[in-house]
Amino acid sequence: MKVLLLSAYDADSHKRWRQGLVAALADWAWTVLTLPPRYFSWRVRGNSLSWGRGEALDTLRQGWDLIVATSMTDLSALRGLVPEIARIPTAVYFHENQFDYPRSNDAVSSIEPQLLNIYTALCGDLLLFNSEYNRSTLLSGAEALLRRFPDAVPEGVCREIADKSSVLPVPLEAHTFVPYAHKPARPTFVWNHRWEYDKGPDILCAALQDFGRHHIPYTLHMVGQQFRRQPAEFDRIRALLEAQGAVGAWGYQESAQAYRQLLAGSHGVLSTARHDFQGLAVLEAVAAGCTPLVPDSLAYPEWFGEGGWQYSDDVETSGANLSAAMKRCAEQVARGESLQVPDVSRLGWPELAGQYRQRLSQCAGA
Repeated sequence: MKVLLLSAYDADSHKRWRQGLVAALADWAWTVLTLPPRYFSWRVRGNSLSWGRGEALDTLRQGWDLIVATSMTDLSALRGLVPEIARIPTAVYFHENQFDYPRSNDAVSSIEPQLLNIYTALCGDLLLFNSEYNRSTLLSGAEALLRRFPDAVPEGVCREIADKSSVLPVPLEAHTFVPYAHKPARPTFVWNHRWEYDKGPDILCAALQDFGRHHIPYTLHMVGQQFRRQPAEFDRIRALLEAQGAVGAWGYQESAQAYRQLLAGSHGVLSTARHDFQGLAVLEAVAAGCTPLVPDSLAYPEWFGEGGWQYSDDVETSGANLSAAMKRCAEQVARGESLQVPDVSRLGWPELAGQYRQRLSQCAGA
C-alpha cells in the first residue's frame, strides 16, 4: 500500500509517533513530508501553501492509496490547492487540539487555529485521537465555538466529527520498558517535561516550597526539552533545590541511555501540566518503574485510574496538593514499602501496531 504521511508541525512527539508508525508497518510503502516545528501561527495556516505550491507538489500528485496527516495539517485548503488528493482516503491523527491549549500572556488571540481543527476534522475520513480527553475537549470546544457564530451555522458538525473519531494512543517503544532497577534509599523524583509555561513550573515551585517545610531529604531531577526563552520559575526552582540540597540532574539529557537510567532510578514522576493530551513523558517514566504523582485531571485518569493529586486553578492549592503526594511517597520510601507502579504495557507498539494496521487499512479500503 502506498501511503503519504504529512506532519505539518513536526514537533518531537509528532516525530516520535510517525517514526514508530512507519517502523511498525514497514511492509507499506511510506513517503513522509514534514515541516519544522517553528513559527506556529504561520505554519498552521501556511502549510497547505508550502506544500500545495512548493517542491512537494509533484509528490502530492502521485497516486496514493492512503494519506495519514497530523491535525496541524490544513487539510481543507490542501485538498483545494491539490485536487488530485481530494478523494484519496485520509486519516487524521490528533496529538492535541487548539480548544484546550493554554494561551501564553503574549499570544495573539485568534479563533483561526480552532477553526482549522474543525475544517481538518471535517475533511478527514478517519479521525484518531491520542486520548479520550483530547477527543472530548475538541468536541466540546468546537460546539462552544459554533454557538458563538453570529449566523449561518450548519447543524450536525460536531456529530459528524464524533461519528468518525476514536481513540488510539501514541504507543511507547519497546526500549522504554526497562526491567526493575535498584532505587536509592533517598526519595528521588523526576520532572521531565518541556520547560514552558503550560507545563506548570509555577505549580512546581509552590510544591517545592511547601515540601521543603517537612525537612525530608530528597533529590529532584529536572529534565526535559529547553528553549532559548523559558519562564522565570525555573531559576527559582533551581534556587529552592540548591537551598534544600535536592539538586539532581538538570536540563536536557543528551544521552537517551542515561535518561532511561535516570528514570529507572527515580521513585516518582511529577507532572504539574496545565494540559497534557496524553502525557508521553509521564508514561515512559512509569514504564521505567516510577509511580505517577500527577493531577487527577487531563488524560491521566485514562491510564492510571482516579487517585491523583487534586488540581486547582489556585497555584498555591495545587502546589500544596502535589507536596502532600510527594510526602506520602517519600514516607513510603523511608519505610521500605513498595510503591504502586501502574502497568502500562498495553500502550506499547507491539500491543497497538495491529490496531493501527486495522484502522488505517479499513480507511484505505473505504
